[in-house]
Amino acid sequence: MSALQFGIFSVGDVTTDPTTGRTPTEHERIKAMTAIALKAEEVGLDVFATGEHHNRPFVPSSPTTMLGWIAARTEKIILSTSTTLITTNDPVKIAEDYAMLQHLADGRVDLMMGRGNTGPVYPWFGQDIRQGIPLAVENYALLHRLWREDVVDWEGKFRTALQGFTSTPRPLDGVPPFVWHGSIRSPEIAEQAAYYGDGFFANNIFWPKDHFRRLINLYRERYAHYGHGTPDQAVVGLGGQVFMRKNSQDAVREFRPYFDNAPVYGHGPSLEEFTEQTPLTVGSPQEVIEKTLTFRESFGDYQRQLFLMDHAGLPLKTVLEQLDLLGEEVVPVLREEFAKNRPAQVPDGPTHAARVAAALAQGNQEEVTA
Repeated sequence: MSALQFGIFSVGDVTTDPTTGRTPTEHERIKAMTAIALKAEEVGLDVFATGEHHNRPFVPSSPTTMLGWIAARTEKIILSTSTTLITTNDPVKIAEDYAMLQHLADGRVDLMMGRGNTGPVYPWFGQDIRQGIPLAVENYALLHRLWREDVVDWEGKFRTALQGFTSTPRPLDGVPPFVWHGSIRSPEIAEQAAYYGDGFFANNIFWPKDHFRRLINLYRERYAHYGHGTPDQAVVGLGGQVFMRKNSQDAVREFRPYFDNAPVYGHGPSLEEFTEQTPLTVGSPQEVIEKTLTFRESFGDYQRQLFLMDHAGLPLKTVLEQLDLLGEEVVPVLREEFAKNRPAQVPDGPTHAARVAAALAQGNQEEVTA
């Protein structure tokens, strides 16, 4: 695994294929997501991440169930969420579910905290969307403690108090899963990630790069402010979105009907306008390489690059072909190019083994200085 981790993330949408008019069933879409995860490991990617949604047209309502299934059939790939809803899930349940998954996957687990982008979900889980930021702050403060303290006494605003509570199982090797905080627009979430010394993941899909550059720069500055390291030692992840064919004209022609009809951005700016203004790349593998390499110029050296590839109704066969191109022609070049001139002090992408080693080293150092 290279210093910069590469992978894919899925939002798990069930979308009609505009070229055939066929809509996959929920069963087909769920099975497709698992097939995509297995393919990601096969082609040498480092990470597979799934979103969490509780509303149609999305299917991944239980990320730990899906990731547990994938963990049993893979050996190396890191299994993550591209959103764990810190606002509408009980932090006690998150602590226990992801610790259990961490054990089953032998540590190949991390997760990304997010508020979600669907307002009606909040009342379904007994919460108020107007309290989104306070919920994210309070719930994560509790989760952070549950993973690090064997016995927790706690009282807050949004859930019942805890007295002498121990979440089970305890994190594997005494090291909790690595946490990213994901945000499209909220500086409060960048601040939260910096405060805890966690990772910050910028969606980097729907908005121009200047928007995400401001969020990432804020996170880096505040990460240093809280004493976790220098700004370039902050742990940053980026999204990206690609569609490839050997010939760029073929890629544009094939992807256009999917783009034009996609629920998330169809019937808006043209494909050409969108690719010019956002990180979306539709073209040849070389064009994907060239555009992705510009991310370092915009955001600095970073730790994780995830691509969205299985959305907008694209059939499974096409997505698997995309993964072949990504794994065989794109990622090997990106690994080599991003490694060039990478400063020694910039951390690698987080792994369980590296974090266990760091915890042991810190413990030994504290024993020496005690």
